[in-house]
Amino acid sequence: MEYEEREEVYGRDEYYWGTEPTGLAKTAEQYVPDDPEGKRLIDIGAGEGRDAVFFAERGFDVSAVDVSPAGLTKANRLAEERGVTITTIEADANEFEFSEPMDIVFSCGAVQFIRPAVRARQFERFQRMTTPGGLHAMFAFVDHPDVPPAPDTTEDQFPFGRDELQNYYEGWEPLHSEEVIFDDDSGGIPHQHAARVHIARAPVSPATDRIE
Repeated sequence: MEYEEREEVYGRDEYYWGTEPTGLAKTAEQYVPDDPEGKRLIDIGAGEGRDAVFFAERGFDVSAVDVSPAGLTKANRLAEERGVTITTIEADANEFEFSEPMDIVFSCGAVQFIRPAVRARQFERFQRMTTPGGLHAMFAFVDHPDVPPAPDTTEDQFPFGRDELQNYYEGWEPLHSEEVIFDDDSGGIPHQHAARVHIARAPVSPATDRIE
């Protein structure tokens, strides 16, 4: 969806993406700390908040980042309905920098909006501000020779190469990585997407230039 269309859709009462957590959130839950007290999680591209609220319900201190003010309004509404609190931040993932270190960096279907020219810089920023032993859980659309571009792909989306996402995590411990092809009917037209799921743990020994 283009920005204006997304704002119109997110401005409706119903939740366009629903309120149940994504498959990435459920998979990442297997690797997050058993004791979430004091652990900070940031959801980049949080949309209407379904995953951010899911992790807040489990006790994490959650920040939800999105370029859409309408989406963040819905995220706050969902959090209130579920009896939890999240911090919402309106920001573009192409420029966003963390204000404090994070224990978990989560993003489902948003990092392909980061332009290729700034992608390495942004991943370096996200990793540098991740606590030692912290977790990244990422889901990104990828180019695949057997999957044509989706009919609702917009000009501000830049699918990853098939090996690109995991290559940003050299030196991290890979916990879960897979390429998936799935059916979708967003936009009212049945189609398929190819995506990479990558969950990795940061080195326990911090780099000398890591910000604490």
